[in-house]
Amino acid sequence: MHRQIAGKLTGPVTKWLVAVAVIVLAGAMMPLNAKLVDVQNNEASSWLPGDAESTKVLDELSETVDPNDIPALLVYTREGGLTDDDLAAMDEHAAEIAETEGVTDAGVLSPNAAVAQGLPQKLISDDREAAYLYYIWNFGDEGWNAVPDAADEVRDIGQIDGVTVYLAGFGGQASDAAESFEGIDTNLIFATLGVVIIILLFTYRSPILWILPVLCAAFANFIATGIVYLLAKYADLTVNGQSQAILSILVIGAGTDYALLLVARYREELRRHEDRHEAMAFALHRAAPAILASAATVCVGMLCLVVADLNSTAGLGPVLAVGIAVTFFVMVTLLPSLLVICGRWVFWPKRPTFGSYEPTTGGLWARVGKAITPRPRAVWVVTTGLLLVACLGLFRLDTAGLSTEDTYTKEFDSIKGQKVLIEHGLSDTSNTAQVVFDEQAEDDVVAAVSEVDGLEQPGPVTPLGGGRAYFEATITEDISSTEAFDIVEDTRDAVGDVDGADALVGGGSAFYLDTKIAADRDNVVIIPLVLLVVFLILLALLRAVVAPLLLIATVVLSFGAAMGISALLFEYVFGFAGADPGFPLFAFVFLVALGIDYNIFLMTRVREETADKGTRQGSLIALSSTGGVITSAGLVLAATFLVLGSLPLVFLAELGVAVALGVLLDTMVVRSVLVTALNLDLGAKIWWPSKLDSDDHPLPDPGAEPEREKVPAL
Repeated sequence: MHRQIAGKLTGPVTKWLVAVAVIVLAGAMMPLNAKLVDVQNNEASSWLPGDAESTKVLDELSETVDPNDIPALLVYTREGGLTDDDLAAMDEHAAEIAETEGVTDAGVLSPNAAVAQGLPQKLISDDREAAYLYYIWNFGDEGWNAVPDAADEVRDIGQIDGVTVYLAGFGGQASDAAESFEGIDTNLIFATLGVVIIILLFTYRSPILWILPVLCAAFANFIATGIVYLLAKYADLTVNGQSQAILSILVIGAGTDYALLLVARYREELRRHEDRHEAMAFALHRAAPAILASAATVCVGMLCLVVADLNSTAGLGPVLAVGIAVTFFVMVTLLPSLLVICGRWVFWPKRPTFGSYEPTTGGLWARVGKAITPRPRAVWVVTTGLLLVACLGLFRLDTAGLSTEDTYTKEFDSIKGQKVLIEHGLSDTSNTAQVVFDEQAEDDVVAAVSEVDGLEQPGPVTPLGGGRAYFEATITEDISSTEAFDIVEDTRDAVGDVDGADALVGGGSAFYLDTKIAADRDNVVIIPLVLLVVFLILLALLRAVVAPLLLIATVVLSFGAAMGISALLFEYVFGFAGADPGFPLFAFVFLVALGIDYNIFLMTRVREETADKGTRQGSLIALSSTGGVITSAGLVLAATFLVLGSLPLVFLAELGVAVALGVLLDTMVVRSVLVTALNLDLGAKIWWPSKLDSDDHPLPDPGAEPEREKVPAL
């Protein structure tokens, strides 16, 4: 940012205008925050690409099978067996549930009704210890968002003394998913802010200063969430509970990081300039480019997600890009204005007075630099070797997917109900393979499906018009298990061999399988794309080739080490059964986009100091100057992502752990040790092909204090 522009933003009068304008904008957006939940789309069908086979089945069935139908099972179990009175009570419950809002005209099927109608469904176990009611919800455009209230009503109806009742099937899973995200718009934000406040108190050692970054981060979150709501409501942006959770975490974490960098530079300049407005002008002039490069890297990295096959992943990219862009805007406008308005007293009890000593010249990171200086090559070789060893844990990372039971960190109602059904030999009839085909091949298709292991016999064939028809067959395995995926693939292979059938297989398990297929494709396409765009940004920022290549290599190495260690933690410490297929991509995008931030903060300072001091001395000055603030920023971001573990979803818990671990590796090892050692060893070569350090200054004396820049000339 040009110094004159920076000065005008925080001038004696303009500082008030800027602060008021941003606060008014945040106030206008605040009411929209609570409405974001109303425009969420958490349906699995909305996540898949249009060319997925299960999506094509949905399209063909749209006139016959309503895509808003949500099959649900109310499971009853009594130790020792359900009595005749219990079954009679279930009949009464069925009649009562059929009258509740959202239950379709098909009504509710009970065990007695199934027997009376001669239906093939087995709704009561042979040992009579378990039985269930089957019905379908349909809430129209409101979709799954209406399930939680309806689920509570059904559970209240289905009470029998001595009988345990669970809501299972798609409806039960929808209810549990809603519960897992309950309070996401408030509880998660408060928990994140609480963690940030604690870290800032230790970092600033001031009972006042922490208020300004936290306040600005909260305002940024209000504005970003409001904009995302408007985009979801009027521009068809896909937003779900998962993306809303990550949005708030990212805005608060990244916002605090930017604030730490700016405040640290402002404090430096206050020691060099008597006038605080002038000090802020220089601080913004020097810190804003690094913050902008960081924000641009994250934004572009997130926007790479728009090429994903998965609609949920493609929608996440713009959501998070909006969050980062807004955060950058707030942190270079509102925060500088508030800091200048408050004056030096906001740093109390350690106010940075004009001409006072700069403590970073002899701090921890200055000593780390001195320790690396005598043998930088040995340091980076050993560090690289240790990180490569950590990467070996990647061989234990299983991304085949998670069953319904393994998806959550606690046992929800639908999982308990599913276990009861399996234990007593009952199938979840809400999980079916939907087979669409040409009517002329009906007999051959039915015969082929009848031979597939893991499928019950096909149901009645229903004409769709245009020479097409369909039937359903119940899958006997858990909806999102690898066993169910195998059954779907076997079914697709079987009907694919029928000549002239043009058969397609969809349904619940097919959705999850197609999601995995799309996620695997996204990993292959997006990961190289993110690396390329990040490299191009670094190329433009540092105006060199070698330095960007080194930074990319170190961040990828850090990612591999973080994933390797995380895989071991998931398996041997947390006991997770595996990982979601999309986990590697999400972890990679966050770790590369966020991990490169700290190298940007460091290397922009190295480049700034190199012009006068040379690369090697400039690297030591940059490390000592930015070490403390980058370490604090890393701790903040790691802690905020760990808050994701408070949600009972294995995917978010794993993502939080992996990102937190990767960020800590970046700040404590990669940036402070590995990159600095490479800079000291290679010297001016890192700026090739530019002539930034043409003299290639020798290694500095490790016993000498790093030189500090004097008060800069105007």
